[in-house]
Amino acid sequence: MDVEATTDRRSDPADEVGRGPLSRGAAFVYRQMVLEAQLLIAVLPSIVTILLLDRDPSNLPLFVLALLPVAPALVAGVAAATVAHTDLSPSRHFLRSYRRDLVPTLRWAAPAALALALLTFNLIHLGDVDGGAALRPLYTVLSALVLIWGGHMVVLTASFEFRLRDAARIAVVQLASQWRFSLGVLSLIVVAAFLVIVSSEAVLLLVLWAFAGLLALMARPLRDDTARRYTRSS
Repeated sequence: MDVEATTDRRSDPADEVGRGPLSRGAAFVYRQMVLEAQLLIAVLPSIVTILLLDRDPSNLPLFVLALLPVAPALVAGVAAATVAHTDLSPSRHFLRSYRRDLVPTLRWAAPAALALALLTFNLIHLGDVDGGAALRPLYTVLSALVLIWGGHMVVLTASFEFRLRDAARIAVVQLASQWRFSLGVLSLIVVAAFLVIVSSEAVLLLVLWAFAGLLALMARPLRDDTARRYTRSS
């Protein structure tokens, strides 16, 4: 009986972290530091490109395109953030997801980034067109919808293995049905824009771990709903 109890304690993943608040806090900090380091490496092309761009409104479309590597990085970050908090190997989950989901993510993220860049270009130059100001709300809403749809696609890509067209359709449907998550993504977009305006793009990239963690946390109802409605239980 004592042998069995000892075996159970050794197999308990909480023993690796510890059961006290200090141990759990240290484990949390460690996980986020590892995750942020990997995210920064993954978005290094974005960082270099952004540093070369002047902070001028005319460069906004290029800025949007430069953020393309952020999509697969966020997918891998969400996948790593969804593992048990007692797992002290977030790098393994991040790398596995990044290798697996890089190409599938770029298949939807590249067209989305191009569409968003075109919308941004039109927003910048609406003042040069007669009556263009009337179209500004429309382009703003369309840009927000593309970004929110992208947030849904990040979670679907990180959590499931749907075909691209199926994932895209599910994300469109869930824009309204999972409105709480959509609103959460919109809130993150507003926070990200605020950070860029008051500080710099570098500050935003330094807190990517928080965005990945919040996406993973907010997405629990979305994942449950998707698994229930669009997957078959074995």
